[in-house]
Amino acid sequence: MVGETVAMPPGTESALEPGQFLRDLWYMPALAKSLAPGQMRREMLLGEPVVLGRLKSGEPFALRDICPHRGVPLSAGRVMADGSVECPYHGWRFKRDGQCSKIPSLTGTEDLKAEQIRVRAYPVREQDGLIWVYMAAKPGSAPKSEPPPVGVSHAMRWTETQTFHCGIDHAVIGLMDPAHGPYVHAHWWWKKTPRVKEKHYAPLPGGFVMTPHKPSKPVYSLLGDVTTEITFELPSTRFEIIRGKLFGAAFKVVGLTVCTPRDAANTDVIQVFYWPAWLNFIYPFFWALGRTFIADDRKIVELQREGLKFNPNLMLIQDADQPAIWYHRVKKAWAESTEKGTEFVNPVQERTLRWKS
Repeated sequence: MVGETVAMPPGTESALEPGQFLRDLWYMPALAKSLAPGQMRREMLLGEPVVLGRLKSGEPFALRDICPHRGVPLSAGRVMADGSVECPYHGWRFKRDGQCSKIPSLTGTEDLKAEQIRVRAYPVREQDGLIWVYMAAKPGSAPKSEPPPVGVSHAMRWTETQTFHCGIDHAVIGLMDPAHGPYVHAHWWWKKTPRVKEKHYAPLPGGFVMTPHKPSKPVYSLLGDVTTEITFELPSTRFEIIRGKLFGAAFKVVGLTVCTPRDAANTDVIQVFYWPAWLNFIYPFFWALGRTFIADDRKIVELQREGLKFNPNLMLIQDADQPAIWYHRVKKAWAESTEKGTEFVNPVQERTLRWKS
């Protein structure tokens, strides 16, 4: 495998058709605190208009943001006290499961039954301060899994969302790329001389993990003697799990990063961190630098777009691009299993990678 290169289709790294998104997976479009009771708004998700809302009683919901009567966005309507969504055009109402519950213009003498009309409803979960929406391959089918848990009881301490004007593949690969740091993040206060690194990887049910190791970045010394573990699973869920002991107390810090595809050309990168309250002295570091690092990655993929306009042939090389190679292989295997209705088999194999960064 040493020295292997993998050629990618012109203008894209994806093994799927342009604009094709993975289905039967959970996507995270919003933080729970961004949605008040009785509020709703349009969220583009995988190129589909979705009205994301919260009933006045507090339960979140997600419906296709198109009234089946005349096509008006339901998000322009209002949430009713009876737990339905009212279309602003003719007052048609839809329950959170998508069933029509009222058509005001009916007199009762028609053959039409309101309850026989439906708008697509998406399964929704609210956990860890996050809202997840399940994008099924077949509308109406039940989720085959549950959203990934953060795994700690700590409160959410820091969040940042930025829109990358690129497809999800370029956003994901840009964030997982282990060799770009000295160049993309080359600030005068963060410059670093590249050196050889060696990390061990193993497969996960829907992706792969960089197994626990001593981090090389000096900033981790703020937390004393720590280990970090980085996981990636489809469609774009990256966890960084930091464990250590400080002042005699064991702790666990969890960072979650997701790439949420709004459409084929725009992807939101959402990052959240959780840590115990007594570690809150690290907050100023995130406040000062977190947005900057994400913005660095956003700017480079948008610069990359200037070259992609000409549909160049791209390549991935060993070992630095192996996570990207795995990403494409895992994504392709998932898409094929979804299309054929067969069991997903993860193509990733345990391996140690070496690169300079």
